[in-house]
Amino acid sequence: MRTADQIRREFIEFFKGKGHTFAPSSPVVPLEDPTLMFANAGMNQFKDVFLGTGSRPYKRAANTQKCIRVSGKHNDLEEVGRDTYHHTFFEMLGNWSFGDYFKREAIGWAWELLTGVWGLPKDRLYATVFGGDKEEGLEADEEAARLWAEVTDIEPSHIGRFAKKDNFWEMGATGPCGPCSEIHIDLTPDRSGGSLVNAGDSSVIEIWNLVFIQYNRDESGRLSPLPAKHVDTGMGFERVVRVLQGKDSNYDSDVFGPLLAGIAKVTGREYTGQVGADCHVDNAFRVIADHVRMLTFAITDGAKPSNEGRGYVLRRILRRAARFGRQQLGQHEPFIHKLVPTIVATMGEAFPELKQHPEQVAAIIRDEEERFGRTLDRGIALFDQAAARGKTIVAEDAFKLYDTFGFPLDLTVQMAGERGMSVDEAGFGRLMAEAKKKACAGAKQHVNVAIEGELPATDDRFKYAGRSVRARIAGWVRDNKFVTTGWLRPEDGEVALVVDRTCFYAEQGGQSGDSGTIATPTGKFTVTTTQKLGDGIVHFGTVTEGSVSAGQGASLEVDASRDLTRKNHTATHLLHWALRTVLGDHVKQHGSVVDPERLRFDFDHHAPVSHDEIAEVERLVNGKVCADLEVATQELPIAEAKRVPGVRAFFGEKYGDVVRVVSVGTEGFSAEFCGGTHLSRTGEIGFFKVVGEEAVAKGVRRITAVTGPKAVEAVQDLESSTRKAAALLNTAPDQLAARIAGLQEEIKKLRKQLTKGAAADLKTVRQEMLDKAERIGGVAVIVGQLPEAPVEQVREAADFLRTKAESAAVCLATSVEGKPMLLVAMTEDVVKKGLKAGDLIREIAPAVDGRGGGKPDLAQAGGKNAEGIANALAAATNWIKQKLG
Repeated sequence: MRTADQIRREFIEFFKGKGHTFAPSSPVVPLEDPTLMFANAGMNQFKDVFLGTGSRPYKRAANTQKCIRVSGKHNDLEEVGRDTYHHTFFEMLGNWSFGDYFKREAIGWAWELLTGVWGLPKDRLYATVFGGDKEEGLEADEEAARLWAEVTDIEPSHIGRFAKKDNFWEMGATGPCGPCSEIHIDLTPDRSGGSLVNAGDSSVIEIWNLVFIQYNRDESGRLSPLPAKHVDTGMGFERVVRVLQGKDSNYDSDVFGPLLAGIAKVTGREYTGQVGADCHVDNAFRVIADHVRMLTFAITDGAKPSNEGRGYVLRRILRRAARFGRQQLGQHEPFIHKLVPTIVATMGEAFPELKQHPEQVAAIIRDEEERFGRTLDRGIALFDQAAARGKTIVAEDAFKLYDTFGFPLDLTVQMAGERGMSVDEAGFGRLMAEAKKKACAGAKQHVNVAIEGELPATDDRFKYAGRSVRARIAGWVRDNKFVTTGWLRPEDGEVALVVDRTCFYAEQGGQSGDSGTIATPTGKFTVTTTQKLGDGIVHFGTVTEGSVSAGQGASLEVDASRDLTRKNHTATHLLHWALRTVLGDHVKQHGSVVDPERLRFDFDHHAPVSHDEIAEVERLVNGKVCADLEVATQELPIAEAKRVPGVRAFFGEKYGDVVRVVSVGTEGFSAEFCGGTHLSRTGEIGFFKVVGEEAVAKGVRRITAVTGPKAVEAVQDLESSTRKAAALLNTAPDQLAARIAGLQEEIKKLRKQLTKGAAADLKTVRQEMLDKAERIGGVAVIVGQLPEAPVEQVREAADFLRTKAESAAVCLATSVEGKPMLLVAMTEDVVKKGLKAGDLIREIAPAVDGRGGGKPDLAQAGGKNAEGIANALAAATNWIKQKLG
């Protein structure tokens, strides 16, 4: 039986033998494609070729691509675990032709590999082709049908024609598209599954899709033939391994075998391979195996769990896996991170990047698991409060559980069902739709277009030489077409102007695109931003004076704000060096934004950067500024550049055969691969000032800083605020800290005096609580909030209530210097009924962002969120009544 590694290797070697170049998988986190959350198909890294805006040094390619599908039309998340073939993470085997071979070769080679090399039974294979679409005016793909019969020995009756839904592929609403031919395999015992092709039956599944890209759809929906025709194929690796190994499930193959064994070892449970709604343990095994693969690859490639974008997706996936582990496998402590080494061991040869920092990946997952454990406890407390309000969990509560605490709707429905309650699912759906609408409205929109006509390359080396250059207008992009005739006028609106050479920097590597003007003898074009499109540089903007025509000579002038960007970019390199010096070598860049206003730098670090550390970073950077060191750049072959002492490259970035190295100072303390624009000496930065430090995600910090005039302005604003505050407190600016410390001490004294006065109030409140207490089965339920008081006085109140009530369950809350405190006390008879103070305090403490514990008759918790006291008390009332009820 072939192993998974052997199958992957045979696919690549087969197509290398057909003249294909092996193209390594791109990162599953597509850093250079803002339109994609995750790489979801093998063709993603070749999108520019299909769009006609880029090229490769080869015409044929093959690879296995890491893919994640968790959103949009490919969202199968809720199916993962319930069946044996849906996955969030999977490999896509693929081969491509960029204007080279077409249908004949693609069909013939697919058949040769499947039946000749891998020996699949020919009578189990079916081929589907596009059957045409009258509304689109598209004829059936008779060419593909004829080729199947001509270049293979497939049974003619196994060639089927299907509609656009199944056999016509499109990249998006616009762009390249074309008919596809799918290969399906009949896995029924008696080979009777012909009628089940494309019927959604798991016994007849698609294993390979051959896409023939031959049309372009414009924004009006019109289809037109492409000048160059391409082939894009995709084969689900996990599926074909299952088929070749004769297994009934993807999870039964050796792709998942070691991982399922690892889950069994960690959890002490057993995987039996059963499928069905009642197979909770096996479903949990499949969910966890799938999700930990997705998490490990995504985090390895640079993603981090967070509250937005792809980071939020990671957080939801991890919490889903943790929830299945907790509910079905009894795992109440972090366990998912323990599976990372198994993935590295089984997949590290095919994807070497897994071996680079597995400990860091595991640590990130563990931190998230611990965080979710606390969140889950708080969510359960919120659910208890929602349940106490009626027989139905209202939509707002269900959505808050989902959005804030990571509770999927099915978990809320399940928990409600256990109490004989229902959930307003329709209302939840409306709130979810509103949230998605808001998210889409706030997101930056990116449009992919296929350029009809060839976009010429732009010589942009002048961006490093200065802010002006002479060039010639090559044309402009408008309505997806590259236009080289006619005149461009103000009424034409925004277009993308193309020149033969430019000094404008196109947005890339975190540096913003330049703005400025392009003037010709007859008009002026004002550039708002600049971007790279394939080998061309496009200048977005409008004609603001006169008119412009292709072929005209032009004077290009970049706005002076570029010099501020250069200050910030060079300062970013110094900041990176300083952070590593102050915080340690673990600091790694996670992204940056550089524009004329400021610089923003994200980096690995486990804790907030202290004031003293920030001050030392500023001192180091400004020391290099004052030293006025040379900033040198050189272009080197990638192999030679990697040998530059101390040079830093960044994982996930794409580097060509030749890279630009930016070094500061003769000793080379800072050397990085960088294609941005820089100063010639550090002294030109002028001055550097940090203006912000914050968390971006778990283990990732962000520093925002300014330079030059902006830095001076920031210091002046800070000094002005300090002088105003000092004046209000009637002290000198250099005495402000001491004055504030003195005031804080006075406030403490006043609090103590207020506490003495509160003691009398406390006696009044506790008596009112006792008088109004509800009794259930003879037990007084005493739950309420006391005025702010010392801990010992709150304990005295609890003892008073227990003694006077004789049989009581008491839960009191108060604030101590603004921080919440909870105290629970039970009489001995109530403890015997199963109500333990420690159990209740652990249940309600998360509502105030706290923790606590104690004995069965007395327990206490402190917290951080005083606003959660009401929720804690509501949850306590509900808990006590349920236990007594």
